[in-house]
Amino acid sequence: MKGQIEHGVVLRAGELFLKGRNRPMFERALEDNVTRVLRRFGPLELHRGQGRLFVSIGGGGGGFAGNPPGLVADLAQVFGVVSLSPVIYVQPDLEVIGALCVELAAQGRAEGVASFRITARRPDKRFPVRSNEMNARIGAQVVAATGLRVDLGAPDLEIGIEIGPKRSFVYRGVIPGAGGLPVGVSGEAVLLISGGIDSPVAGHLCQKRGLSLTCVHFHSAPWTSAASQDKVRQLAAKLARRQAAMTLHLVPFGPIQERIRNETDESYRVVLYRRFMLRIARRIAENVGAKALVTGDCLGQVASQTLENLACIADATDMLVLRPLLGFDKTEVVALARAIGTFETSIQPHDDCCSLFVPLHPQTRGKASRARELERRLDVDRLVDEGLAGTSTELLE
Repeated sequence: MKGQIEHGVVLRAGELFLKGRNRPMFERALEDNVTRVLRRFGPLELHRGQGRLFVSIGGGGGGFAGNPPGLVADLAQVFGVVSLSPVIYVQPDLEVIGALCVELAAQGRAEGVASFRITARRPDKRFPVRSNEMNARIGAQVVAATGLRVDLGAPDLEIGIEIGPKRSFVYRGVIPGAGGLPVGVSGEAVLLISGGIDSPVAGHLCQKRGLSLTCVHFHSAPWTSAASQDKVRQLAAKLARRQAAMTLHLVPFGPIQERIRNETDESYRVVLYRRFMLRIARRIAENVGAKALVTGDCLGQVASQTLENLACIADATDMLVLRPLLGFDKTEVVALARAIGTFETSIQPHDDCCSLFVPLHPQTRGKASRARELERRLDVDRLVDEGLAGTSTELLE
């Protein structure tokens, strides 16, 4: 086959076209996030143009064998990418393109494909052959060479062709991307992350809407083992792969729980635990410039997540609290956890801080006025300061 063959991947952006004059900022953020993925696979080139991102890998064998294993799967997880395709970049020469399409169709036939469709686009109108004519001429070549049947409705194999002003390429099928917005374009939030199923999923959904996350985990060592901290490191590391870098703050919460147990109403313990968590998380958010807190609350799932208790807990802070899972049921959350790869880690047994000093009959209809009254028995500011003073911070990349 004449002409230079270069392998790569084309990434198509999702909602970016809606953003008007902010579009360059969104495109730069997406480009930065894709670049971070590419660093895992060596010195690959990335170019922007034609409303796409083009990854260049270099030459290689026939088909799409030139793509490093795992590259396409990792790129499909970048928020802001609506779809992508492994491609072969070629010169805009109909003879070269036709021969390549025949080769790809022959590979498909060897894999059991019975029907095909050619889908050509011609953004570069200087190219003399129209899209419909390309479809017909190259389709006829494929039929003659392979005997495959043309099916314009639901083909087993779709071969795409795009003739652009700077790059032309051939691709086989379209792979769905993660969608959403590039992480970082919506600002930063602090995720209260436990070792359970819900909070990592809540963080994932916020990243999908462009939020960059800082994670805060409350542990009760030495009353409980270090297992929860180890789990949270693993869970936060999965979220960290979606953004530039992530800090994980590990807050020693046991001493605060002990004071709450000893000096307040037993039924309000969990509500007060969570009020203190929000206060500490808010202080961390102020320090890192975050504008919101994120929790994994699902309405009515446990005693602390009734409507009354959620309002009572939120009364402890004036910072915006995001609860992306509020309307989800457990089956939906589990399905998402499986899809993003956190479920198996989350279900590993551990003792978290909320299992310490649990009341026999927890309050389900907490009142903010009663919570504030109980907190007057505590030196709230000092306890928050002590929790922050004992906090350790780790960088995840």
